Amino acid sequence: MSGLFPRRSPRSTAATAAGIDHVRLSYHYRDTGDIDAFGSLLHEDVQVKRPDAPFGHGRDEVIRLHTRMAGAREHHHIYKIVADGDCVVVTGSYTGACAGAGGDGGPDGGPAGPLEFADVFTLTDDGMLLGYRRFYFVAPN
Repeated sequence: MSGLFPRRSPRSTAATAAGIDHVRLSYHYRDTGDIDAFGSLLHEDVQVKRPDAPFGHGRDEVIRLHTRMAGAREHHHIYKIVADGDCVVVTGSYTGACAGAGGDGGPDGGPAGPLEFADVFTLTDDGMLLGYRRFYFVAPN
């Protein structure tokens, strides 16, 4: 069948499962301050977009970003992980200093947590982390 939207071959369940393991490990490594191990999970062209930090593109830049953020203790409590193909969504709560607030508060400069978040990860075909985007639940003013 041809058309405007060519079908990609379905991602193997093994690749998606490996990606879920990498996502879980990414939180563990960041929470324990093992940024080198975190970096081993990242694709060379990884992209990170968070409201509490500058945009990061490329493994080296993302490692530098998370190294700065790791100066204060982080803790992620995962509520749920949902995965489909190359997408993994994680909901949970986060406690720790955020880079965008000068390392001393939450994304709006307020208390450091706990803040509820949702992270949307994109995986490569072999389960490496190609990127993630973080969203915080913050009540409107």
